[in-house]
Amino acid sequence: MANKLISEMGLPTSIANIFAARNITTAKEALSLTEFELMELLDVGMARVTSAVAHISEIVSPPTQTALSLMEQRVQNEYMAGHLPTRLKGLDEALGGGIPFGVLTELVGPPGIGKTQFCLKLSLLASLPASYGGLDGRVIYIDAESKFSSKRYLLLVIQDDRNWIKEFPRNIPCGRNGKGGMPTVYPMAGRILVLRPTSLSEFTESLQHIKISLLQNHVKLLVIDSMAALVTGSVAEFSRIPIVVTNQVRSQSHDGTSQYSFQVESRGETVDDHTRFDSHLVAALGIHWAHAVTIRLVLEAKAGQRFLKVAKSPISPPLAFPFNITPSGISLLNDEGIEMKGPQISTIHYQGHEDIINFDSERLQ
Repeated sequence: MANKLISEMGLPTSIANIFAARNITTAKEALSLTEFELMELLDVGMARVTSAVAHISEIVSPPTQTALSLMEQRVQNEYMAGHLPTRLKGLDEALGGGIPFGVLTELVGPPGIGKTQFCLKLSLLASLPASYGGLDGRVIYIDAESKFSSKRYLLLVIQDDRNWIKEFPRNIPCGRNGKGGMPTVYPMAGRILVLRPTSLSEFTESLQHIKISLLQNHVKLLVIDSMAALVTGSVAEFSRIPIVVTNQVRSQSHDGTSQYSFQVESRGETVDDHTRFDSHLVAALGIHWAHAVTIRLVLEAKAGQRFLKVAKSPISPPLAFPFNITPSGISLLNDEGIEMKGPQISTIHYQGHEDIINFDSERLQ
């Protein structure tokens, strides 16, 4: 707006011609001078200068907005952008509908807490047909640590008697004539594109190809498990789809050195008691990365119970939801959430949780 031409601002012809004659053609040139300097340069009275400056300023200045109008505009933009529902009622309500489009959502937690399980469930939900509550698209799953389990994903799909998947049909029409439906598991699994970069440089080189794939392959979700440090918010803004990344934790010792929790040692022996380093777990990528994400969900275990915490969100208060991991994925124990205050919302616990989730007893049907 600063380079807007004065001749296009609707000034009276007489004063506009004087500006042009003195080679003052843009708003920036006019407003860079004081009113006294303009009065001398244009050789006109102060009243005419003041009136012209006020008119130019009004044209090029952005309109003022109230806090209420900004909030309403943001809510409208988020509604238009959309969300990927997680099917966790309490979490979806807290986040205004689920994982939002166009921003970076981070899952933080220690190994084995359920981050990958959450990512697998989101992948399924994004690939389901729109008529059944999904996004009807493909998923790019960057499996940097070889944690993606096709068997675990298929188990999520075929659960139909004990959990939410009973809402969806066992068969989805396929084929040229839409007849001869095949089990839900097959078309859903075919929509997950798993990439396993072998090095940091390989992943960096593939970023441009990933951007192209987002547009060409009807991709509705990008999951990075867990190379969060390599993705910036620009990818989320470019694609306008949900982007979920996982982040590990490390142990922060009193002398300022950092180790992963499973590497904490005392007198040459590995410490197995989580209570001894429970209060020192922090997100591995530090404060600079924390500012890059829009939403941070922390998964932790304390006193034998897992919790999913909304630690950072532009629309939700700090909340903690107790959860279990079942054959159908993450399941909240209640939808109300526990409102948290102070540093507890960002503290990461991994204490008193020794159970091992074993799904080997499940059989693909």
